[in-house]
Amino acid sequence: MTDSKYFTTTKKGEIFELKAELNSDKKEKKKEAVKKVIASMTVGKDVSALFPDVVNCMQTDNLELKKLVYLYLMNYAKSQPDMAIMAVNTFVKDCEDPNPLIRALAVRTMGCIRVDKITEYLCEPLRKCLKDEDPYVRKTAAVCVAKLHDINAQLVEDQGFLDTLKDLISDSNPMVVANAVAALSEIAESHPSSNLLDLNPQSINKLLTALNECTEWGQIFILDCLANYTPKDDREAQSICERVTPRLSHANSAVVLSAVKVLMKFMEMLSKDLDYYGTLLKKLAPPLVTLLSAEPELQYVALRNINLIVQKRPEILKHEMKVFFVKYNDPIYVKLEKLDIMIRLASQANIAQVLAELKEYATEVDVDFVRKAVRAIGRCAIKVEQSAERCVSTLLDLIQTKVNYVVQEAIVVIKDIFRKYPNKYESVIATLCENLDSLDEPEARAAMIWIVGEYAERIDNADELLESFLEGFHDESTQVQLQLLTAIVKLFLKKPTETQELVQQVLSLATQDSDNPDLRDRGYIYWRLLSTDPVAAKEVVLAEKPLISEETDLIEPTLLDELICYIGTLASVYHKPPSAFVEGGRGVVHKSLPPRTASSESTESPETAPPGAPSGEQPDVIPAQGDLLGDLLNLDLGPPVSGPPLATSSVQMGAVDLLGGGLDSLMGDEPEGIGGPNFVTPPAAAVPANLGAPMGSGLSDLFDLTSGVGTLSGSYVAPKTVWLPAMKAKGLEISGTFTRQVGSISMDLQLTNKALQVMTDFAIQFNRNSFGLAPAAPLQVHAPLSPNQTVEISLPLSTVGSVMKMEPLNNLQVAVKNNIDVFYFSTLYPLHVLFVEDGKMDRQTFLATWKDIPNENETQFQIRDCPLNAEAASSRLQSSNIFTVAKRNVEGQDMLYQSLKLTNGIWVLAELRIQPGNPSFTDLELSLKCRAPEVSQHVYQAYETILKN
Repeated sequence: MTDSKYFTTTKKGEIFELKAELNSDKKEKKKEAVKKVIASMTVGKDVSALFPDVVNCMQTDNLELKKLVYLYLMNYAKSQPDMAIMAVNTFVKDCEDPNPLIRALAVRTMGCIRVDKITEYLCEPLRKCLKDEDPYVRKTAAVCVAKLHDINAQLVEDQGFLDTLKDLISDSNPMVVANAVAALSEIAESHPSSNLLDLNPQSINKLLTALNECTEWGQIFILDCLANYTPKDDREAQSICERVTPRLSHANSAVVLSAVKVLMKFMEMLSKDLDYYGTLLKKLAPPLVTLLSAEPELQYVALRNINLIVQKRPEILKHEMKVFFVKYNDPIYVKLEKLDIMIRLASQANIAQVLAELKEYATEVDVDFVRKAVRAIGRCAIKVEQSAERCVSTLLDLIQTKVNYVVQEAIVVIKDIFRKYPNKYESVIATLCENLDSLDEPEARAAMIWIVGEYAERIDNADELLESFLEGFHDESTQVQLQLLTAIVKLFLKKPTETQELVQQVLSLATQDSDNPDLRDRGYIYWRLLSTDPVAAKEVVLAEKPLISEETDLIEPTLLDELICYIGTLASVYHKPPSAFVEGGRGVVHKSLPPRTASSESTESPETAPPGAPSGEQPDVIPAQGDLLGDLLNLDLGPPVSGPPLATSSVQMGAVDLLGGGLDSLMGDEPEGIGGPNFVTPPAAAVPANLGAPMGSGLSDLFDLTSGVGTLSGSYVAPKTVWLPAMKAKGLEISGTFTRQVGSISMDLQLTNKALQVMTDFAIQFNRNSFGLAPAAPLQVHAPLSPNQTVEISLPLSTVGSVMKMEPLNNLQVAVKNNIDVFYFSTLYPLHVLFVEDGKMDRQTFLATWKDIPNENETQFQIRDCPLNAEAASSRLQSSNIFTVAKRNVEGQDMLYQSLKLTNGIWVLAELRIQPGNPSFTDLELSLKCRAPEVSQHVYQAYETILKN
């Protein structure tokens, strides 16, 4: 008969009967009684009154009975701590039992009894078990140390158990090693500051040896531990990767994901030129593909992890598009995740295949899935420019199906395509207008209204169309009302004579009949703009819109790097760092990818993206500007915390190349006489020699006139302008400018108190910005600022703050606090304050780099009426850290070849052509080449500012 009989009894007076049975002399009767007690305990009856009788049953050789008693003991020891002490002697005795199973059972139970009173009695038995001859006992004791540490950390440290645990990492048995690693990792998580897992190449070697022989969960513990190690150089990283790679073919998906995590981390340290790097990329694809043949729940977890991997290194799975095609019987959550990854992997090579597949999905029956598929077609158009035309015709075919929700989604994505490719596909507007009546969802209605307003001059009956929406204005959602208000104002500015009544109608609806503050405020702004200055209104409302970014749903690079360190955990499924969903701070440590080592940098080619920066194929992540004010509002305006500089390498902009380090290899490839312009060195007069440097000999000195970083630099300083007027800051007026002197950047501020009260307690903080500018010291206003008093302050800045691409690139959002309030303003800093002193390239490197940067990255500008000749221009630019590498004269024109380097390591190369005009004013032509073309416009502005002032 099975054990279910123990759960069926409901007799009264049962406790007394059980008591008698527990004290019986017959072993079988005793065992039956303990089983009944455990059954009662399991269904929630209180059998704690039997504690002494059950504890007496511990003195037995029968392993089954002993396990049952230990189970009871674990459950009731907390509520009966005084009684639990009775069991201590038996534990001590059991820890010396000849049977290793009993020794292990005793030590396991000891760890589960969470009673402070008896923990100290258990130290001696635990010490013996940690050094037991049997590995099964040692591995159980290792876990017991972690449990004991959770109850009483001080006791464990005083008794020296942590050192014993560290010694177990060198144990001969792989399972003991795995459990020791697991225990130390758990203890280290609750004490992040303690350096328990002090990993070095020797201990790593032992872990890798144990990795091949321990159980699958042991392997996971070891792999997770390896992921927290930072190798000293790329050779060690490669060696570890080679020994971890066989785990990719393991049957357990958790082992596979843990191995992928280790490899993804250590690949950061490998140079992309290595043959092994390419081999590793090829080896990573098959195990990830295999995970997709598991059951749906596992597939989903795998897909969420693959989503992160594809954002970090799309090249791993770029040839595996087919495995992400949706199967008819996939659950919806798997379908949507596959769709997301398909778009991330879409490229010119596979776009035809992807579009055919997406068109198929758009005719499915699952509404959510169809919507996402239609949206995906639009995202493909925005991502792969060559496919845009095909995507638009596919969307038009779908609109012809007249399926309501398909039409609405198509209109929403076509709006985005218009934003990405202006003046290209507007011929489809007529087709869209035919479907106006079928639109019932706010997003689709708003998109359609935007299209009508934006292209009103191309639509003959635009006023009638917008008027039809206006009839039910109050029933529309806020999104539609706002869009309708803007569209009608646009229409009025384009066709003022025909639409005057319409604009008055919408303005009165928005301002007088609406109780929505957003709508009312926008209505008043438009009303005042139109009534006071129609020209300004036209400039504001009909301003040219920036092109939308390729993919705005990418995870921010720093967060992505952190999530890569959590592959195979809940964080990688939620796509949130543990601190966002783990309650309390315990055990949450921020992780980041290892930096590239020096040896891997020197072999890196110029095509390689910088350490941790997204690879060339990845678009920039431009977070919504709406988030920025929220960031500023949440700023903690205390003094800046001094500490080690933040690693900004992982969040640099776009496909940027840090040419530092990688250039040495270029020099070796180029012979002395490179084909191309015949350079001559700039005249010594234009280049002040290194101060106090000993004179060398030979030609090498000619090109190295300013190699010293110590050159005194008198960079151009713009006059102070008002950044925060007093009327916006309750009487505080802030003027300022930016300066760079001898390698340090500062913000020179002038604070004026125009209020009637004294101002004190000043503090300042910057929002995240494109180049990581942040205050390097607190804002020091030494005395209270009295009414009508002005104080001048120079605030030192660093470039190690948080990085986030801003629009425009040199936008800086600032919060200033005083005893009255917190005030916000934004200003544009001139880019030349970020030009560093070691920005001079040597001639050969300049040549090789100029050739290496693609021609499409070259931008050309004109600087008119410059009052300087070539020598004077070169000298003035040099004082702002723009260095002349070489100069030549072609057909009477002076050509200056120049280089500069920004604080985040971006190099910009320039060719300045000086047209000899009238003696006092000259026209200049400037060509700029850079791997991050988005900085070129701002570099040009810096040139113009420096040369004209």
